[in-house]
Amino acid sequence: MFEEKYMLLAIELAKKGKGAVNPNPLVGAVIVKNGKIIGQGYHARYGGLHAERDAFSNLTEDAEGAEMYVTLEPCCHFGKQPPCVNAIVEHKIGHVYVGSDDPNEKVAGNGIKYLREHGIDVDTHMLKEKCDELNPVFFHYITTKRPYVVMKYAMTMDGKIATYNKKSKWITCEESRKRVAESRNEYMGIMVGIGTVLADNPMLTCKVEGGRNPIRIVCDSNLMIPIDCNIVNTARDVKTIVAVCDLDNKDEGIKAKCKLLQDKGVEILEAGGTDKRIDLNLLMKLLGEKGIDGILLEGGGTLNYSAIRENIVNEIQAYIAPKIFGGGEAPSPVEGQGVEEPKLAKIFHLKRVEQIEEDILLTYRR
Repeated sequence: MFEEKYMLLAIELAKKGKGAVNPNPLVGAVIVKNGKIIGQGYHARYGGLHAERDAFSNLTEDAEGAEMYVTLEPCCHFGKQPPCVNAIVEHKIGHVYVGSDDPNEKVAGNGIKYLREHGIDVDTHMLKEKCDELNPVFFHYITTKRPYVVMKYAMTMDGKIATYNKKSKWITCEESRKRVAESRNEYMGIMVGIGTVLADNPMLTCKVEGGRNPIRIVCDSNLMIPIDCNIVNTARDVKTIVAVCDLDNKDEGIKAKCKLLQDKGVEILEAGGTDKRIDLNLLMKLLGEKGIDGILLEGGGTLNYSAIRENIVNEIQAYIAPKIFGGGEAPSPVEGQGVEEPKLAKIFHLKRVEQIEEDILLTYRR
């Protein structure tokens, strides 16, 4: 009989793989026999054991007739690892409880079908909503081949991301900033506009002990990025992509600058742009082809407006601090011309509300 506590444990195990398994999903597994946990595991790193095989590697006794709780449908194809369904059959598991469906066309119900054909009882959609929450990035990427884009910004109660003279350190509390650092570890890429680079000269690194630096992506239509900025100077250590408009019509000086940047380890990526602006949808396609499954968008108001207008944003994380800046010239998270009337607004749906000390984090999904 299904027991919720075991699937909840599998979910917590799955979370341990954050920042290490992309573009694979987060998965946890728990094996139970006679009411006792005899094995548990999770997908810890890309290319490593899948959760089911990791759980089998930690068995304390024979698993014949046991129940397995797994957050995602077991795979049935060869990738970096052999199919997990084979291991489940070989260990003579009696009953499998599955949380999420796997939309990967190589699996998509076939894993469950294989188990049932080999005499194993399978129940699906156990705590499905909680299991689905583990992998919005994977589900989006595997079905669209484009990165899942999370727009993150911190603002005051009156909607300002900086003072009128562009000072922004710091709006939110230290604990909120730690959460952002964790997000940089969680998502495979981080994207900003050239305005942010020129104004702040950021590093855009993770700052989490033992964490992974995201791939840095700078939207820079006309290649204004300084050769001696922090991002360029560290491009050999942290993968860096500068997206530009097509170079065919650029002058020789721009082409020479491209060569200088490439010599310093920067990858130049042409992403369309007939009106002197990068085609963000084309950019997402190109980044998806590079295996980048998720992006934390930390842009200023201009890039954020373009991202919203071009419908590339899947999620918004809005940190709100208990402060008032005021000022008509103080920037807001989304600038640009905006919509003509309220009915044309871009609609997102509230997913979660969290209090972080005195700050509030609102998470919205498209």
